[in-house]
Amino acid sequence: MLRVSLARQSLRAELPGLVADYPISTALAGPGEQRDSGCTPRGRHRVRALIGAGQPAGAVFIGRRPTGEIYTPALGAAHPERDWILSRILWLGGLEPGRNRYGRVDSQSRYIYIHGTNEEARLGEPVSHGCIRMANADVIALFAHVAPNTEVWIDD
Repeated sequence: MLRVSLARQSLRAELPGLVADYPISTALAGPGEQRDSGCTPRGRHRVRALIGAGQPAGAVFIGRRPTGEIYTPALGAAHPERDWILSRILWLGGLEPGRNRYGRVDSQSRYIYIHGTNEEARLGEPVSHGCIRMANADVIALFAHVAPNTEVWIDD
């Protein structure tokens, strides 16, 4: 089980072989489930897919595919418009119809992920576009212990 606290900006992993707390960053726009809101959805989710096994730390993803780039500050400066998704992706799917599954509230079709970030210094404050950002080393460590269908609880 992964437990995400929006109020504490933390993720607690309680998994076989791993019990740990991590600082995270969730949505600047706060909690919410509507498509195009830029909010982090609440409630029960599952890890729908694990993406990025074997990629190096800082690997850049676009559309859930590695680009072959490794994030550097120079790359960030060359592409300031990008919302950087780095290292690993845990793609979330909602489990609560009408709250975070189906229609305009579907977390999976909103592409809500747990992923690495280039803004590690801002972990602990809400600054994302809806996803749950983690330090790259942390998301790589977490990824090694998570299986598809692992339950994720996101609460205020």
